[in-house]
Amino acid sequence: MTGTMPEFSRCFSLDTIGTVPRSVSITANEAECAALAQRFGLVSLANLAATATLIIRGDAISAQGRFTADVVQSCTASGDDVPAQFDEAVSIRFVAILAEDVATDEIELLADDCDTVDHDGQSVDLGEAIAQTLGLSLDPFPRSAVAAKVLKEAGVLSEDEVETGPFAGLKGLLGKS
Repeated sequence: MTGTMPEFSRCFSLDTIGTVPRSVSITANEAECAALAQRFGLVSLANLAATATLIIRGDAISAQGRFTADVVQSCTASGDDVPAQFDEAVSIRFVAILAEDVATDEIELLADDCDTVDHDGQSVDLGEAIAQTLGLSLDPFPRSAVAAKVLKEAGVLSEDEVETGPFAGLKGLLGKS
């Protein structure tokens, strides 16, 4: 984020999270769903909700739970609506941003860092973390039931082959010298 408020912000103050598990539930309202749909290039987002247990684990805040969402994406081949439902487990680790981390241009991510989200030392934003999780869960190339037919009509034999177009005639020359 670049200093703007996230579309779906649900902050929990660190002083309300302890070593005893705290169960929370969050749900995006209609305006937040519309803003997230725009952010992720969705046709629509009808629902985004999560339940999680927050707890301090060492120097981090752990959020374990589930998120659900109902989305509609556009088929990359036909443009038709492609609905999808999510009901997935989430495991997020919030860690404080350190001054030396901010000054570093290059960082190395380890496998354990993939579900790690920074926090400001005051609160954790579970809503934004869930929004990012949704973004990562979306199909980057959604396909409708008619996608294969549309692609075939456009001359695509497979993902790697094209039957028509400016370079289709070069395929036969491959390997000849």
